[in-house]
Amino acid sequence: MMSFKSAFVVFCGPCSEENVKKHYKNLQMLFKQKGAFDVVNDKNIIAEDYKELGYNNNTSSMLRHYRALHENKEETRALPSQATRKPELDEALVSMIVKDTQPFSVVDDVGFRTFVSKLDPNYILPTRQALKAMVEAKYETAKEKAKAKVEKAAAVSLTSDMWTSIHMDAYLAVTCHFVGENTRLDSVLLGVQAFPQSHTAENIACVKASMMEEWGISNKVTCMVTDGAPNMVACVKELKLLHHICIAHTLNLVVKKALDQHPVVSGIRAKARKLVGYFRSSTTAKEKLTQVQFHLGMEQKKLMQEVETRWNSTSLMLQRLVELREPVGAVLAGLQHDLAFFTSDEFNIVTGCLALLSPFYDATVELSAEENVSASKIVPLMKMLEQMLQEEVIKPAPAVVVQMGEQLIGLLRERLYTLQSMSIMSLATLLDPRFKVIGFFSQTKAAEAIKRLTSECAIIRRSVHSREETPQASTSHDVTGGSKLWHRLDASVMEARSSQNVTADATVEVQRYLAEPNISRLENPLEYWERQKMLYPNLYSLAH
Repeated sequence: MMSFKSAFVVFCGPCSEENVKKHYKNLQMLFKQKGAFDVVNDKNIIAEDYKELGYNNNTSSMLRHYRALHENKEETRALPSQATRKPELDEALVSMIVKDTQPFSVVDDVGFRTFVSKLDPNYILPTRQALKAMVEAKYETAKEKAKAKVEKAAAVSLTSDMWTSIHMDAYLAVTCHFVGENTRLDSVLLGVQAFPQSHTAENIACVKASMMEEWGISNKVTCMVTDGAPNMVACVKELKLLHHICIAHTLNLVVKKALDQHPVVSGIRAKARKLVGYFRSSTTAKEKLTQVQFHLGMEQKKLMQEVETRWNSTSLMLQRLVELREPVGAVLAGLQHDLAFFTSDEFNIVTGCLALLSPFYDATVELSAEENVSASKIVPLMKMLEQMLQEEVIKPAPAVVVQMGEQLIGLLRERLYTLQSMSIMSLATLLDPRFKVIGFFSQTKAAEAIKRLTSECAIIRRSVHSREETPQASTSHDVTGGSKLWHRLDASVMEARSSQNVTADATVEVQRYLAEPNISRLENPLEYWERQKMLYPNLYSLAH
């Protein structure tokens, strides 16, 4: 076998193109035997490469040549070119910024730049200004797509709220809801705008009107949902829109009123807030609570503080204290403090209150879901809440819990009867094939709703009938025998007969729909109406 040293003798000679190819082929074979490098295509080597790089007709020069020019080319040939990957990587970066709410300055962070360089050394991160422009361009593209979806909707409803950031900056948000493609509810955030001006109804109405005009929905809005703040209510009146107060806010007010009116419960809440505040402000107490949970083999959880404006935060705070009763008690026993933990009787009261509040929490979550029809659920949900409360108050419990349960029932009934009397709520419940009459608490209110639905159905039938009906002048003329004396009476008789037929047809359509079995609560009512629109065309128009 040829020695490695003898290879230097073999390759001495003029570095012509033929010799280079020949020498490279031999060197390739030799190094393959020695395991120096893998076989590569020898046609990549040309004499001009050597002349430009000034190699000196020896093996070291040729090896340097291969590594400098051809080995890197072979490795990079399998990877996409930088020009191809940059748009893809830019798009991924923009998506990360948007989805994770990252600041534009992240591209200037040393650690992030090092990380990206390790992933792809050839990728050049955009500047902060360029990234901002890319995000703005993505926003405009997404906005145009959203506008196209909203434009296809025949009717929309709006939800709106005002809130204040931790920096005390006020914002106004408006969201649009409609039936989109494939009979699914769809939602689009029209905007979240800074609102530095005075929060008067006129100012709020002006901003909302501007948003509706920008999105081309000024004539499509059927209802606007807000909280019960006076300026919000007056704003909707200013816009001349149908208004409905958010049921989740209503439930919040009901529970808060019940919680605030019981001194014992208020005292327990104050004690709970003080305990949570201590554990959140004391590093020692916080660390010991984590250690105790670990030693007890419990999932490590933190205490939660109550937020004054949200009743469900009260429920979550008390629930967490019940869950961590043992570790919290152990930590308090080992530290010096002036705090008093719950007594056994107070824990019984807390447990009873949580049983009352649990269905309210579930109802709030249910009503807050964007992908589900919510208006038709409101009356049935109130009915279920009332029934669950009735079951709780007959169970053995502290007197305070029973009193609170009875008060919640009274407040719910007050709200419930009001909702059942509202046309928009009663019709929505009847037209939901999951609920129909069963969703009502009062059968009297259900009967009133059926009469209202039949009347609305008849109006639609009459409108369709009048468009399709040919002029009756000649018929009337024939009936009266050519005399004008009886013309008005005969015309009135024919109109009454036609009205009776329309009302009868509407009654048949409504009764046939109500006689059908209810669909499952988990089914999509919009899909039901899409299937039945030929069988119940007028009810379909009302349902949509």
